[in-house]
Amino acid sequence: MSLGLWVLVGAVAAGLVLSGLKAWVDGRFRGKSEDDVERVTAAELGGELGERATLLQFSSAFCAPCRATRRTLVEVEGMVDGVRHVELDAESHLELVRRLDILRTPTTLVLDSTGAVVKRASGAPRKPDVIAALAVAIEQQNGERAAT
Repeated sequence: MSLGLWVLVGAVAAGLVLSGLKAWVDGRFRGKSEDDVERVTAAELGGELGERATLLQFSSAFCAPCRATRRTLVEVEGMVDGVRHVELDAESHLELVRRLDILRTPTTLVLDSTGAVVKRASGAPRKPDVIAALAVAIEQQNGERAAT
């Protein structure tokens, strides 16, 4: 086999591995460490936080996955009492984007009722993952209330 063919096979293999990794990571929620808690205020959202939790979505004008994410988050908002969905244009909120280290759109943050970031996902999340992340935020808050 010639060197060119080996290079081609290696490039295809690397592409397959990288695309598989991206598909596995894309849209998955990650937790935040307790030392690294960020808070988002109602003023930064331009409205009130959800009574139990807030789904904060950062989008951009030409982002196709942002539309799918919006539909998913609006659907979950209608399913879970006390949850609010807020969509912000990343370009119009650059200071908040920088502070929260938003690197791509869509990015979804799950905030508890105090505005603390509990979970985050880059890419379009699946509905079951959103519901599971909300459950963590709500349970965490209920645990803190019981402790006081």
